[in-house]
Amino acid sequence: MVSTSRRVYVRRRIAVGVAATAVLAGAIYTPMTLLAPVPTVAAETAEFAAAITPPPAIAAAPVVPGFGVSGITAIGETGALATVDDGAQHPIASITKAITALVVLSVKPMDATADGEPIVLTDQDAGFYDWQISLGGSAEPVTPGVTMSQRDVLELMLLPSANNYAQTLATWAFGSEAAYVDAARAWLLEQGMSATTIVDASGVDDANASTVADLLMLGQLALSNPVLAPIVAMPAADVPDLGVVENSNRLLGTVGVDGIKTGTSPLAGACLLFSADVAVGSQTVTLVGVVLGGDTHAAVRDAVAALVTSVTAGYREIEVVAEDSPFAEFEQVWGDSATAVTASAVTMLVWSDTPVTITADVLSVSLAEAGTDVGTVTVTSGPRSASVPLRLDGTIDDPGAWWRLSHPGSL
Repeated sequence: MVSTSRRVYVRRRIAVGVAATAVLAGAIYTPMTLLAPVPTVAAETAEFAAAITPPPAIAAAPVVPGFGVSGITAIGETGALATVDDGAQHPIASITKAITALVVLSVKPMDATADGEPIVLTDQDAGFYDWQISLGGSAEPVTPGVTMSQRDVLELMLLPSANNYAQTLATWAFGSEAAYVDAARAWLLEQGMSATTIVDASGVDDANASTVADLLMLGQLALSNPVLAPIVAMPAADVPDLGVVENSNRLLGTVGVDGIKTGTSPLAGACLLFSADVAVGSQTVTLVGVVLGGDTHAAVRDAVAALVTSVTAGYREIEVVAEDSPFAEFEQVWGDSATAVTASAVTMLVWSDTPVTITADVLSVSLAEAGTDVGTVTVTSGPRSASVPLRLDGTIDDPGAWWRLSHPGSL
């Protein structure tokens, strides 16, 4: 028989043990609950993805010349925007001089605003003049013994299209016109222009020939050259000892045209390798094109003006995504939520009916302040792409001690 005092002791010990266990459990539960990590939640995007609507496709309608062969592209595009092209070589006449300029500048480089090296004119240069005059080609006078700058000779070759100064420049740079031709052929292969044939520096021989595709590449190379591009945009130049010479490109200043080189021969017809800077909304598009085989230069000018105008109309500047556009939502188990919205608008230059795609890359979130970057939205159309950050429009805060303690196992 257990005495009363013994029973009391046992009960007290059991009670103390239970209380100690409860205290220990509480001591473990409370900090574990308060310190439990907050779960990461993935974005809910389905609702927003269904609401994303790319702009409608509107096909361009380029007005191409009704004669010869032609093509047009824009800097940054991956191919031609419009062509009338049989893929064959055609004589290019004085467009050849754009190649001469680039090849010479590759071995005799000069600063964009510098005059370059001096070139002393000789009896040989006077002979080039006499020969070109005998052929009925374009030429500018030569005075043996006169010193001109490299820039002077480039201007005489490119603006009034002086055949004799193309020979002078090539011979000065390479020692002979034949040596220049060898160098030009190697240069063309390096540029990927294997469908172009060069037999002289001036283009007087109709064996100088190229394709629309190669000439579109040539135009882009000319515009990328810091010496050549400003020269071909000049309406005229004042050359020492010769006076003012005018650019044979009478389309300069019309529909944004600022280059590049005319060409004329009985077989080639009237030709123009051209460039134009045109405004599309707040952006500038640089067009590069060529027309070969016109009956007259007036007809070529009209055709180029119509082509440039119609291609310009085929571009659109579109706000594809507005600022604060929602793309995803985050919601934690304790009720805090926030939406991922675009930090700014996305405007895209779109050519014709080129598809526009919109993609969102969204991170997962646990706790985050309003304004935190949580992903990106990317808009793509052809070769163009633009991205903008996605930011939270609200704060996802810690649930706090009371919620943690009153929702055991929820974290």
